[in-house]
Amino acid sequence: MKVLVSGSTGLIGSALTPRLRTLGHDVVPLVRRRPAPGERSIGWDPEHATIDRSALEGADVVVHLAGENVFGRWTPAKKQRIRDSRVLGTRLVSDAVAGLNRRPRLLLAASAIGYYGDRGDEHLSEQSTPGEDFLAVVAREWEAATAGATRAGIRVVNLRFGVVLTPKTGALAKMLPAFKLGLGGPVGSGNQYLSWISLDDALTAILHVLDTPTLSGPVNITAPSPVTNREFAKTLGKTLGRPAVVPVPAFALRLAFGAEGAAMLQSGQRVLPARLLESAFRFRYGTLEPALRHLLAAPESGR
Repeated sequence: MKVLVSGSTGLIGSALTPRLRTLGHDVVPLVRRRPAPGERSIGWDPEHATIDRSALEGADVVVHLAGENVFGRWTPAKKQRIRDSRVLGTRLVSDAVAGLNRRPRLLLAASAIGYYGDRGDEHLSEQSTPGEDFLAVVAREWEAATAGATRAGIRVVNLRFGVVLTPKTGALAKMLPAFKLGLGGPVGSGNQYLSWISLDDALTAILHVLDTPTLSGPVNITAPSPVTNREFAKTLGKTLGRPAVVPVPAFALRLAFGAEGAAMLQSGQRVLPARLLESAFRFRYGTLEPALRHLLAAPESGR
């Protein structure tokens, strides 16, 4: 199949692209610049709502993963970039493929479990109502931006990603230096739930969704065993053979990330992958400690 991928240099895209190529698919990245002569890529500019529509013709699947990183101080400009990169970028891709002479059969569009807002220990599935905070509102608009493709008869799946774990980049990579020094610990109260998934399982879940025509709409890309932030810190410390008792106080988060960014880090969702499980998806790493031991190549406890 010919598969177009935006965000191909990000945490998920940089791992998904070679996986698709290994499986024999023709992968063409969308790049935010003019492609060099002879380069096999497609230019697009979400800020100026431009995309090479003619180059999109003939694609079988589009995987849209691009979006501004949510980490960092949430200035008004940062919040605008978070929203626009998701909503306007997704609308541009969705409307472009909807207008093709030969439309792709599938649009896999990134979303996030931030859709549910801060929900304490409530069990959440794809049927749960959305939250009301900034990221929840952004996620609703993000998913709604795929409506053009849906109206055109394209199967659309909104991939609601949890925290994707890999030591190379993302949340886990940011935590590791402190935890390796024995300075890691829970964030804030530590009671907030963290819905995680290993990168390996996230990639396999994407491929499962791609090959499961009955799946459309929102699909939670999370492991079936979310943990509290305190449990996560304890398990990571155990895996590394380091103590993990130094809490990160709320005031430090506010200094580093601003009030709204700190609130995001102290919020949580207990999200279950109901639709993946119903479609017979099998997780390789369904619980946290084996996942961390695999990712960090740590020996099993007691050995």
